Amino acid sequence: MAGILHPQLLLSRQYCRVFSVMSSKIHTSSGLAAKDHYKVLVLGGGSGGIAMAARLKRKVGAENVAIVEPSEMHYYQPIWTLVGAGAKTVASSGRSTASVIPSGVTWVKSKVAEFDPENNTVQTDSGKKISYDYLIVALGLELHYEKIKGLPEGFEHPKIGSNYSVETVEKTWNALRNFKEGNALFTFPNTPVKCAGAPQKIMYLSDSFLRKTGKRSKANIIFNTSLPVLFGVKKYADALWEIVKKRDLNVNLRHNLIEVRADKQEAVFENLDKPGETEVFKYEMIHVTPPMGPPAVLKGSSLDDSGGWLDVNKHNLQHKTYANVFGIGDCTNLPTSKTAAAVGKTPKNTFL
Repeated sequence: MAGILHPQLLLSRQYCRVFSVMSSKIHTSSGLAAKDHYKVLVLGGGSGGIAMAARLKRKVGAENVAIVEPSEMHYYQPIWTLVGAGAKTVASSGRSTASVIPSGVTWVKSKVAEFDPENNTVQTDSGKKISYDYLIVALGLELHYEKIKGLPEGFEHPKIGSNYSVETVEKTWNALRNFKEGNALFTFPNTPVKCAGAPQKIMYLSDSFLRKTGKRSKANIIFNTSLPVLFGVKKYADALWEIVKKRDLNVNLRHNLIEVRADKQEAVFENLDKPGETEVFKYEMIHVTPPMGPPAVLKGSSLDDSGGWLDVNKHNLQHKTYANVFGIGDCTNLPTSKTAAAVGKTPKNTFL
């Protein structure tokens, strides 16, 4: 998950494992790296990529490390939940990518277009080939608003927002502060998502805001989730059910958003337990959590696990086929939730 560097990430098991395995193999070069060749090539300039580049430059020298990242801006996305609730600004969540690239590390401002692990190279969207001794893939995952009929064009209408995109997060706050009466809808898609708690967090924050502004009695707050449970960890799910009851929130399990009719303020959900059955909900505001998936460039490549995710060994994050390729974060097929919190709190026996 892209984001401004966080101390928790520097201490997490994922980064320590990659660093430990690679450190045992890498030997410091006495000379400068050849043009378009780096001892360590990092794909992705989010929290994971930046953290690993910062660590490994101390091992091999900054001139031997490069990061491939197309974005001019680097965002700390957890703040967007607070932006959607009116407690923070979008500006507070971002810094220029140039300002967070570790000193001396090369920034290749491009997208990865193709992998060639047999020849230890990647190709960028500009046609440039870059070779490496070691590759770290930290590409995160991709949002797919387009898989919901009526989106993303529906965001041109009021009363609809999404905290998962810098382009739509302020629309959530606009919909919330202009709420009058009716249904306030919050969704959770039928795919893996980054920070699975965020779709609920904005619901609880919205509930609090509506209470403070005297509008709660006119609001019917609804959480429609594709999951068969309120939350994936039972301990927390049990506690959340108590909160849901106390705050008079309505939860519909196995309801997956498939269409938004923004001009009519209607959302269509499929019942995953009853194929073919749909239900239409009117809304005064709606927060959409989009379907998500692995980076398109990984799908069908020799690095994927046949499902589009980077195929790594869960014990050391090393690719199962190519020993000099490592993966971290949301793009991998690790058996964890796709959030830094899961990385930091993963039980020891999960990997050992």
